[in-house]
Parts: sequence; C-alpha cells; structure tokens
Amino acid sequence: MYIKRGKGPRVVTLPDGRRISRADLPPPDTRRWVASRKARVVEAVEAGLITADEACEMWNLSKEELASWRENARKYGRKGLQATARFKNDGQP
Repeated sequence: MYIKRGKGPRVVTLPDGRRISRADLPPPDTRRWVASRKARVVEAVEAGLITADEACEMWNLSKEELASWRENARKYGRKGLQATARFKNDGQP
C-alpha cells in the first residue's frame, strides 16, 4: 500500500515543543467537534501543517467557522473552543 504524499510539511513543531503530523489530525468524516479536535485543527493551521483552505475542504467547514475557532483559541485557549463555553461580561472564561 502506498500513501500519497500531500503538499506541505509532514511534521511541524508547535511553539510549546510538541510535534504534530497529518496522522494526528481528526478523520475527514468527523461530525462531532469537541474542543480537543478543534484545537488540533487550529494548531495544524497555525503551525503551517495544512492551510486554512485545506482544513475547510477536508472537514467541510466554512471559512467563517474556522476563523471563529482560530479567534476563540487565540483569545481564550482551548476553553474558548468548547461548545458550552460561558464567558463573563469582560470576555474572560
């Protein structure tokens, strides 16, 4: 069996020193998006493992949805990616 080599790097190192590869990403047929899966996709896009367009195509996401994940992760961390996240009036979880 041969695996087709995709565009871009095979492995990237995240700012915290962890390494992720395409094998660490959620399956393309993912329908239930928990915070950890959203975080993995955001990490992969931010680190350059995949492009935002690739992510949208792979998981059938809208550009707006992925952009909101990236913004929430940037502002609030993984807690901001939870579907039930509750924020105080000042925007802090």
